[in-house]
Amino acid sequence: MSDNAIIREIGKRIRQLRLNKNISQQSLSEKTGIHRVTLSKIERGQKISLLTIIQILRGLDELQRLDNIIPSEKLSPLQIARFHEKERKRASRQSIYEKEKEAEW
Repeated sequence: MSDNAIIREIGKRIRQLRLNKNISQQSLSEKTGIHRVTLSKIERGQKISLLTIIQILRGLDELQRLDNIIPSEKLSPLQIARFHEKERKRASRQSIYEKEKEAEW
């Protein structure tokens, strides 16, 4: 699937979400701050930024759908334990060389 085909599909899905919720373009425009003509163009397949997608999904109360695009990483208990072992507990002391270097500034 080409990039343009994906963009058109996103526009169709946004339109279908809006219609399923019985929300007009004008109403969604007022709720999101995106001009109605821009919403119309997006629904017809105009290029769209990630910020605009977020604004539209928020206006449709569908922001949780972003989890489907990039799901959060699920760490196993063992991975979490290993991560905490490597986590720094305190700052290290500065060496004499580093102190002299700061003094030059």
